[in-house]
Amino acid sequence: MKFKHYDQTMTYDGSQLHSLFNYLKHDMMGDSLLSFIGPCQVSLAEMVDGEDKKEKAKICSKEMLHFVVEIFHQSLFSAVCMQRLMADLSISRIIDLSPKEEAKTLRRSGDDIYLKDKKLSISVATSSPVSQLIHFAINTTTEGTPVPTISLKELEVDPLELAKRIGESVVAEYDDILAATTKVHWVK
Repeated sequence: MKFKHYDQTMTYDGSQLHSLFNYLKHDMMGDSLLSFIGPCQVSLAEMVDGEDKKEKAKICSKEMLHFVVEIFHQSLFSAVCMQRLMADLSISRIIDLSPKEEAKTLRRSGDDIYLKDKKLSISVATSSPVSQLIHFAINTTTEGTPVPTISLKELEVDPLELAKRIGESVVAEYDDILAATTKVHWVK
């Protein structure tokens, strides 16, 4: 898996969640993980989560650390597992970087990260005809969020350093998981 941090501000609006986005826009062919920082403003038309769509949920924030993942030759089940692994790895990296004691109380519920009742992340996994796609994002600020949130600012975590640490961790885990699938033989 390849990882790249795009260092220009980009708004995540849901249109990035399509096959080959990382390749066509960021020259990352194959399994890839792209991070960037920018606002989040997902319209109802671009929402892929049926529950959010049904509730006409607002998905927005003034600024988030975004990750767009594309993996090939996998199932949606695998992508959801990857999504949850990303949340757990993110919690570990935030705890590593945050001087705040409260960071140690971060928890994952489903594919989201919370501190008490405040939401730190958003995430969705979906399928395209050729790949599985994940959007995972962490609040860098609480401004412009429609629900009670916590952010990296309150946890005193630098988003760029966190992007690097999460990227390295996800790539290492993903590559190790793939390697583990190639070292066993079938059984009778």
